[in-house]
Amino acid sequence: MHEAGPDELYAAHLHTLSRRVDAALEATGFDALVIHAGCPPTQFLDDQAYPYKVNPHFKAWVPIVDNPQSVLIYKPGERPRVLFHQPNDYWHQAARMPCDPWAQWVDLTPLPDPAKAASSWASLGRVACIGPPGCFPGDAPSINDQDLLARLHFDRAVKTPYELECLRRASALGARGHLAALAAFRRGESEYGAHMSYLAACAQREEEMPYNNIVAYNEHAAVLHYQHLDRRPPPLLRSFLIDAGAQYRGYAADITRTHAAGTGRFAELVERVNAAQLRLCAEIVSGRDYREVHLSAHRALGEVLHQAGIVRLAGPDALEQGVTQVFFPHGIGHLLGLQVHDVGGIMSDARGAERKRPEGHPYLRMTRMLEPGVVVTVEPGIYFIASLLAAAHEDARRAHIDWEVVEELRPFGGIRIEDNVAATAAAPENMTRTAFAAV
Repeated sequence: MHEAGPDELYAAHLHTLSRRVDAALEATGFDALVIHAGCPPTQFLDDQAYPYKVNPHFKAWVPIVDNPQSVLIYKPGERPRVLFHQPNDYWHQAARMPCDPWAQWVDLTPLPDPAKAASSWASLGRVACIGPPGCFPGDAPSINDQDLLARLHFDRAVKTPYELECLRRASALGARGHLAALAAFRRGESEYGAHMSYLAACAQREEEMPYNNIVAYNEHAAVLHYQHLDRRPPPLLRSFLIDAGAQYRGYAADITRTHAAGTGRFAELVERVNAAQLRLCAEIVSGRDYREVHLSAHRALGEVLHQAGIVRLAGPDALEQGVTQVFFPHGIGHLLGLQVHDVGGIMSDARGAERKRPEGHPYLRMTRMLEPGVVVTVEPGIYFIASLLAAAHEDARRAHIDWEVVEELRPFGGIRIEDNVAATAAAPENMTRTAFAAV
């Protein structure tokens, strides 16, 4: 059976996007939409720009992720127009006009001089502009209208079939990178070596990654967003946590795996967290409140902690007494799509009202109800973080924790297992596990 690829799904994606934008423009009183791809700022006291990251609203329409200063113009009832930046510049190679199959569905026009772009929308009526304000000319119309953005962000949580296919392919790239990084760890290479193996396997540069890879050995795994890459391996390799993604046509994968260097209590704990994570992935079903998935994760991890001898309370009691938050301080996950932490995660409606987080859980990034087409991460973790352990040691939670076991596990840093899962009308689609199985 033939499965449709991104090019075959793109026209229908544009139709859905146009329909959503038509409704948002009408509701907010605008006649047309102008989206700037963005322009990277220049470094202080230098003539070099920072790495470019395209405006997510721009790449929602067209998979052009590497050409700053381009502009998309859309008026309801008309084909999208792309002013494709092609400067007369002998210092850099100008981007080539796209000729891929998707390009037949939009009108592409060369844009040699960005300063003259505004003339292309001067006669379109009341225009809404979306993008970095500094990239638009001084006389640009309304920029980043909040009512319009709220409507677009709310709709963006539900992915089209084209977007789902792009996310699957991003996961496939990420799985390939993860296996290459694990092989580097098994060879005894450094964090830097594992990172470089990851990039090579994905065939993507660092600036093409959706976020900075987290490559953490031993105690470094206790730093949730560990940002360094040691050039030398530690004298003793105990554990390896890697949180790394990839991009396909601007859509992100966000995958985390944790590995033990040998057998023992930590390796068993990794297996227990993995099993709990798979059970949580099964909860990503249409009609499920994602806040309940988060609380379910705390109960599940509380039970893992109890079974491993780390805490003395069963799962629900560990959550009730605030013990699980010592070891699992972040949210169970977030929306995923054009951005790693995709917008709209805590919205209750298209007007931007907030759907509150559970009391005492300030770091949860997603509070919405799940529905078909919503893609989220599911990333439970257990960490041995010095500051959180010290705080628990000074209050009533101290009595519920076996500190000898904690000290045994502290040198391993922590565990996180993260998959990218789509809610459907039936069983969840775990894009990450499918990608690893295919590799």
